[in-house]
Amino acid sequence: MTDTPAYTPPRIWTWEAPSGGQFASINRPIAGPTHEKELPVGRHPLQLYSLATPNGVKVTVMLEELLAHGHSGAEYDAWLIDINEGDQFSSGFVDVNPNSKIPALLDRSGAKPVRVFESGSILLYLAEKFGVLLPTEPAARTETLNWLFWQMGSAPYLGGGFGHFYNYAPEKYEYPINRFAMEVKRQLDVLDRRLAETEFIAGPDYTIADIAIWPWYGLLAQGKTYSAGEFLQVQDYKNVQRWTAAIAERPAVIRGRMVNRKWGDDLSTQLRERHDASDFELRTQDKLEPDGA
Repeated sequence: MTDTPAYTPPRIWTWEAPSGGQFASINRPIAGPTHEKELPVGRHPLQLYSLATPNGVKVTVMLEELLAHGHSGAEYDAWLIDINEGDQFSSGFVDVNPNSKIPALLDRSGAKPVRVFESGSILLYLAEKFGVLLPTEPAARTETLNWLFWQMGSAPYLGGGFGHFYNYAPEKYEYPINRFAMEVKRQLDVLDRRLAETEFIAGPDYTIADIAIWPWYGLLAQGKTYSAGEFLQVQDYKNVQRWTAAIAERPAVIRGRMVNRKWGDDLSTQLRERHDASDFELRTQDKLEPDGA
């Protein structure tokens, strides 16, 4: 490959200038808060601080699925954290998630609040707390966790790798796009081969593995992530397509995708904050139909 200018790394890396790209203003090589600001607290035991990125959608879908299962204790307040504005670097948010990434959950149902961060950890915490969407039989539970952790390890290649260089990097170079496109297609093939064997990712039942994987790879399969569907020929993964379409029709998934969403032309698909199930009634009447967005 000859389109990338030659670069010789210095002996010691220093942060001298923003790296460029859409998120340059919020990227920095240090942790900790940049400003003092307390997080809001609503009336429900579960307080979610998030944004409707794929990682955020995992948790709002999980909470809506729990409510659909009849678990009233899963009622929650969802507060919008605008990562483009640096909300994740407030002192209050850093107290809940020292890694300054969404989503972050605070469970205030006990004598002492419990903070839960990292989307996979939140899914596992909620599944165990309410006793659903995670099998209890050891082999089935392990298979579910296998795929949950597969997603946590694989998605950075899709988001921070392919998505960054294909969509967000200030300049496009052949080598990184090809490198990560190859890995994303390999991951899609892993899923497609698995879904040729079973209805859902971990087996015959819908689990937190599906909830974790769908917002990343399901939306990619629908051609709605990074506008890369044609580039990656996602339509070729027939089993992934079948699985994607089935999950997209679930009412809890449709609701979960709306929460903390602040983009798109269709305002009926956006619910920037969610404090009660009745908040969805403020959307248009067809809100529980797949919106295609």
